[in-house]
Amino acid sequence: MPELPEVETTRRGVEPYVKGKEIVDVIVRQPRLRWPVPPDLSSDLTGLTIGQIRRRAKYLLLETGQGTLIVHLGMSGCLRIFEDPAPKAQKHDHVDIILTGQRRLRFTDPRRFGAILWTCQPIWEHPLLSKLGPEPLGDEFTAQRLFIRSRGRSQAIKTFIMDNHTVVGVGNIYANEALFVAGIRPDKSCGTVSKKRYEKLVTAIQEVLQRAIEQGGTTLKDFVGSDGKPGYFKQQLAVYGRSGQPCLTCGTVITEIRQGNRSSCFCKRCQR
Repeated sequence: MPELPEVETTRRGVEPYVKGKEIVDVIVRQPRLRWPVPPDLSSDLTGLTIGQIRRRAKYLLLETGQGTLIVHLGMSGCLRIFEDPAPKAQKHDHVDIILTGQRRLRFTDPRRFGAILWTCQPIWEHPLLSKLGPEPLGDEFTAQRLFIRSRGRSQAIKTFIMDNHTVVGVGNIYANEALFVAGIRPDKSCGTVSKKRYEKLVTAIQEVLQRAIEQGGTTLKDFVGSDGKPGYFKQQLAVYGRSGQPCLTCGTVITEIRQGNRSSCFCKRCQR
């Protein structure tokens, strides 16, 4: 599943090609995504100019003067830029947004868990965004906030930091990696983690995510960046996907457990 670094990589990849461009047409080939594509999307968007392209959690927000296009990549989606004449649309190429300058933005999603939505209401009041927690790379994401929010809870620390009400965009891969860097077991109760250890965890989350963004996101089976090239952070994963292999720090065999139907990998010696 594309996580925050992959989504941010996509945002940075498409921004130079779509910002300031007028939408000439919208072609919807498959409206049945996670939520139905609005039936009037083409008429609503045609003639509008794309301004800022922002990211909130794993949502991409293409802003116009009249509203915002919300794009979610789901489990297997990607956005690609093509110059016209573009390659013939394939089975999973569901939406094309045709722009001035003979370019088009193509949304591809084999599993159809992604979304393309349109709203004219203030974007931060939208139901999908209004209750989200802070951005992990923003100033509001602090050890103090995590410490206070975790008091009295028995929830595992990994699921705690993957909760979008706690902090957005820390998916399974990067939660595994950040907990390793911070030296915390993924199954440790979040309510027993000290403020000092939360300080280490906040720093670890930010460092892991920033490093992944800089390297273009993680190479996953279904994800390619907006330029068609996969990310490279997977080459540096310390624990995720390395069950049964020696820890890169101490040599202890990496352990794998299941938490909420997700894989958690950790080092019993390095993580307490």
